[in-house]
Amino acid sequence: MNIIPDSLKHRLQEFVDIRRDLHAHPELGLKEFRTSELIANKLSSWGYEVTRGIARTGVVAQLRRGAGSKRLGLRADMDALPILETTGLAYASRHDGVMHACGHDGHSTMLLAAAQHLAEHGRFNGTLNLIFQPAEEHPQGAKMMVEDGLFVRFPCDAIYAMHNMPGIDQGKLVFFGGQVAASSDDVTIIVRGVGGHASRPQKSIDPIVAASSIVMALQTIVSRNVDPRKAAVITVGAFNAGEANNVIPSHATLKLSVRALDREVRDMLEERICCLVKAQAESFGLQAEVTYFRDCPVLINTLPETDFARQVGIDLLGQGRVVLQGEPLMGSEDFAYLLDHCPGSYFLIGNGPGEEGSCLLHNPGYDFNDDNIGVGAAFWCSLAERFLHA
Repeated sequence: MNIIPDSLKHRLQEFVDIRRDLHAHPELGLKEFRTSELIANKLSSWGYEVTRGIARTGVVAQLRRGAGSKRLGLRADMDALPILETTGLAYASRHDGVMHACGHDGHSTMLLAAAQHLAEHGRFNGTLNLIFQPAEEHPQGAKMMVEDGLFVRFPCDAIYAMHNMPGIDQGKLVFFGGQVAASSDDVTIIVRGVGGHASRPQKSIDPIVAASSIVMALQTIVSRNVDPRKAAVITVGAFNAGEANNVIPSHATLKLSVRALDREVRDMLEERICCLVKAQAESFGLQAEVTYFRDCPVLINTLPETDFARQVGIDLLGQGRVVLQGEPLMGSEDFAYLLDHCPGSYFLIGNGPGEEGSCLLHNPGYDFNDDNIGVGAAFWCSLAERFLHA
């Protein structure tokens, strides 16, 4: 099946080169200066009205056709990760300790390829807003764009985003009606006791014992307070206390990652964690401080916009290349901030299984599959033209 327009197909190598150039020059969140400049210059040369500097390094490109009142937003992320690349590719990262290990170089390129084709050949009647977002990985670039007036300056009736996923057949699309990705909250607990000599524990109040009890008690929240039909995770990722084997320290620090696929469950987890930590600490005769930082909200797609994207995918790729309802992910995605302000949908495109099995996202050996540039761009073009139908 020929799903890629000839006019786009003939320029694919140009976009493969762009993608690999972005891969070789990765930039962390809010430092995507070279990346955003390259993207803005390309878009300007194709006739888009380009606005730079939204949330510092974000770019929005607008293209209007006709007198249509509908407005569509398409989002791609641009930032890289603080990971040392091990792919050995000719276009591997030239910046030590920074790499595109999540495919944002590919996401930006798919949208760029679609932008070029729509500028020259697009048939639509309305306003197309292409949103190139900084700092998806950190620190909340989508939220920063909203706070910088994204939807006030560039109103959208719907917004969409696409993310690659290793382990799914290359080019296959996976859609989600409703919940897509979990909320993500960061919690720091400092348990304060009384330090002393290991030989005289009765003269101390041991924060390690209390913190250990807190770790175990936290595991009961998901098993006993969360509806078994709903998903939640409480992970203690760090436990730091003391340095010597013969010294009882004065404090211990726990760091937690807390995730949920339901907004009410998210709120309940915060309440129960704070209450349980305080009670456990007091039972050992000491105090605990809880710093609770609410990060990404739950990503929830709106159903009409998801149904529309599903049908575009089926018509473009065929039923066999589309998963109508994927399993929700416990990872988080800051596109959720955009969906809190505008209807829309977030979906996946398969990155392929790879020759030696799937190399997961955020892995130093990961690379975006360039075969997805044409497929992703063709989908964006089809969705844009149908949403903004003449």
